[in-house]
Amino acid sequence: MFKWLNSRFWNYIAGRILRNRIGLLILVGLFTVFMGFQWKNMRFTFTEANLLPDHHEVNVQYQSFLDKFGEEGNLIVVGFKDSTFFTAKNLKIWDAFVDDIKKDKAVDLTLSIEDLQVLSKDTTAQKFNLVPFVNRKSITDAYVKEKEKELFNDLPFYEGMLFNKESGAVRFAIYIDKKIVNTAARKDFVFKHFSQEKIDAFEKETGLDMHVSGMPYIRTLNAQSIIDEIGLFVGAALLITSLLFFFFFRSYRATLISMCVVIIGVMWSFGTLGLLHYEITVLTAIIPPLIIVIGIPNCIFLINKYQQEIKLHGNKAKSLQRVISKVGNATLMTNLTTAAGFATFIFTDSKLLTEFGIVASLNIVFLFILCLIIIPIIYSYMPLPKDKHLEHLGKNYMNSFIKWIENTIKNYRIAVFATAIIVLVLGVIGINQIKISGSIIEDMPKKAPFFKDILFFENEFDGVMPLEIMIDTKKPKGAMKSVTLKRINELQEEIEEIPELSKPVSIVNLVKYAKQSYYNGNPDYYELPSSKLEEGFVLTYVKNSTQENSQNLLKSYVDSTGQYARVTTFMKDIGTDKMAKIEERLQEKIDKLFPKERYNVTVTGKAFVFEKGTHYLVHNLVLSLLFAIILISLLMAYLFRSFKMIIISLLPNILPLIMTAGLMGFLGIPIKPSTILVFSIAFGISVDDTIHFLAKYRQELKQNNWRIKKSVYNSIKEAGVSMFYTSVVLFFGFSVFTLSSFGGTIALGSLVALTLLFAMISNLILLPALLLSLEKTIANKEEFIEPTIDILSENLEEDEISNEE
Repeated sequence: MFKWLNSRFWNYIAGRILRNRIGLLILVGLFTVFMGFQWKNMRFTFTEANLLPDHHEVNVQYQSFLDKFGEEGNLIVVGFKDSTFFTAKNLKIWDAFVDDIKKDKAVDLTLSIEDLQVLSKDTTAQKFNLVPFVNRKSITDAYVKEKEKELFNDLPFYEGMLFNKESGAVRFAIYIDKKIVNTAARKDFVFKHFSQEKIDAFEKETGLDMHVSGMPYIRTLNAQSIIDEIGLFVGAALLITSLLFFFFFRSYRATLISMCVVIIGVMWSFGTLGLLHYEITVLTAIIPPLIIVIGIPNCIFLINKYQQEIKLHGNKAKSLQRVISKVGNATLMTNLTTAAGFATFIFTDSKLLTEFGIVASLNIVFLFILCLIIIPIIYSYMPLPKDKHLEHLGKNYMNSFIKWIENTIKNYRIAVFATAIIVLVLGVIGINQIKISGSIIEDMPKKAPFFKDILFFENEFDGVMPLEIMIDTKKPKGAMKSVTLKRINELQEEIEEIPELSKPVSIVNLVKYAKQSYYNGNPDYYELPSSKLEEGFVLTYVKNSTQENSQNLLKSYVDSTGQYARVTTFMKDIGTDKMAKIEERLQEKIDKLFPKERYNVTVTGKAFVFEKGTHYLVHNLVLSLLFAIILISLLMAYLFRSFKMIIISLLPNILPLIMTAGLMGFLGIPIKPSTILVFSIAFGISVDDTIHFLAKYRQELKQNNWRIKKSVYNSIKEAGVSMFYTSVVLFFGFSVFTLSSFGGTIALGSLVALTLLFAMISNLILLPALLLSLEKTIANKEEFIEPTIDILSENLEEDEISNEE
């Protein structure tokens, strides 16, 4: 398959690039303009990441729920915990605040103190009427205090929904149009009515602390945080990589050239998102800075080789030709292995990861093409580097570092292997302590005001993450039958005993409230009808009421056919382990209460779907990591065609993964969607150093008549410098992601950086030590059959271009 990729081919590529410099630069410019025009198609996500494939059973059940009851995440809640809220002054200010919101066409319904309605018994028509709870014309401090007392003591229907009787906290609901929940209009609505300026103004006028939350609000501010961080990451990545690059090379023009290359790569990555019409999510948002971090090592290898050649013979044309023909092939293979690490996400059957894998892997290949074209062409128009630009090639600190490595593998090889075995054992022990975790809000910015509001509602109302239970009675109007109501009531009693869940709401609450209203609002009668006769009277009133006002009374609890009932509760931010126990407890109760031959009961909701998605993702990403190892092993087989060399090349790269996983176990860092990505990404990148080292090692073997020791030490001296440079850039480059306010992005950046640091040490110390220790078994030429891809061949016709130039 790759046999045509030989030295003559790369010599030909070098010739074409250097002879068609103007044309290629024009093509790059035109393609950059084309990709720039695709930016108009970029859009930011308006929903949480769906980690499950569309055809998954849990997704199908959730979609069925949405079909029956509509979008669940259309509720914005506003809460206060201050007794001074119930004053005439503050209530009027709040009234004005809400009135402005109610005028917006995006509002479906508001449930606030001033527009709260209660059931009133009409004995003549034998029905319930909805009457205002507050008379706006009678607003005085005394009247407001009386209504506060009535709300907390006489309306148990709203307990847990609108107020916390124990703490005195209150919250009010704003239901926005379900049609705009997952559109850009939701963002406009949130920033129009709940901007920080409006909240601050309200708090200053009333002296109250306003807390705002709910899925539309959380989604909007979370998405805005993602948008804000893209610029931060790109800027920080450019700054840190340019500073490191300049520190290593001490050349403004080398630094400027590299920055130009990666900036074009960033533009192409944004263009790819637009061209494919992919949404910008918390994952795809890290691709542009990722391109910078991965692109700089390409520049280091190419520019370092150019400067080495200039220092060797001073011929610019020959140097540029060798950069392309000798380093280009090796750089292609390293970029392919990196792209392979990302490409494995394509096979996870998760839309979120598939899109991330496609865009990342494509742009890594694009980046290679950019580097191979732009760097040699620009240098061809520039004067030869001065001596000061080449001084870094013989820096004392690098010589000391290389000598320390040589001394370590020469005199302390047993200690190296002992350390590796200890790390392996400790890593395995740590892996056994890793826990799986994941929730929608777990990785959200902890310092953001909206996250603090989430904690407020968790403490006062037991969460904001909706958990739904849909009950199919298999018969029209079956949801209103007394036997069904009693079963639902018993299920709700079980839910109320679970501290991580809020007080549930369903048709049962409405029927209880109807009975209370039937008995003239006496809260002692807030319960299900206790006899057939009582049930007949109460349900007759309900039935007569729903004929006139069904939209207000039943639409949120029972579907239009009356066959499906809904129980809604809210969940705190808990880990998947607790969620699994809660699910097991609920399922046990459901199986007991609802016989399968008479009912179909489904547990669903955003929180439930995300928890199931986390487990699904972890399973698939473990498989993707194994696939990455197999795929990269096949690439290594094409390179070296030696089974022993494949094993030797994989060991120094798998050990850092085990070490990082072990640290996660010991430090209590759970496996979740963000942290599981670390291993495939880090493995694909760390193998690059192995390829560069072994490629140089094989070349040295041929030049040194298959003498292992001399070849290993020579490889360390030449390849070690570039490996050190690139690893340092990668370490600090990925560390940029620790600037994020998202816990998942911080974990991803820090763990990848740490893994790559371990991988550098492993490839510079353990890999050479393995080669030296296995000297007798790999010293013969048979172990180095002529490779399918000769990535560092010396037999190049470089003089061809030199003569023509």
